Amino acid sequence: QVQLVESGGGLVQAGGSLRLSCTASGRAFRDYPMAWFRQAPGKERESVAAISWSGFSIYSIDSSKGRFTITRDFAKNTVDLKINSLRPKDTAVYFCAISGRCYRIEHPPTNQREYTYWGQGTQVTVSS
Repeated sequence: QVQLVESGGGLVQAGGSLRLSCTASGRAFRDYPMAWFRQAPGKERESVAAISWSGFSIYSIDSSKGRFTITRDFAKNTVDLKINSLRPKDTAVYFCAISGRCYRIEHPPTNQREYTYWGQGTQVTVSS
C-alpha cells in the first residue's frame, strides 16, 4: 500500500523559511515525477513545484524569484520543498504528490490530474 507522509509545516513569521518533507513508502518511485501542491482557504489547489524522474527538469511557481526549491532523494524515496521569504499569501495546506503514470517523461506535469498518490497535507501558516 502506497503511503505519503508530509512533515515540516507550522506557523512562521513573514520573511522566514520552512522546509517541507514528504516520505513515500509502499513502492519505489524512481522513474516518476514528484510534486508539491497547495490549497489556500476558498481557493483551488495549485501546483507549487515539480521535479522530473531524473531530477534534471524542475518547475516552480515562483521560478524568477527562486523562493521555492524542490529536491528529491532517490535512496530515501523523499521529496522536499524549501520555501524562503515566506509571505502571508503562502498560507495554505501543502500536499506532496507522486505520479504513477508519467513514466520517465522529460518534464514533470503540473496538472494535479497527472498525479496518482497524495499525502494528507501539512498546514503552513504565515503571520504578518
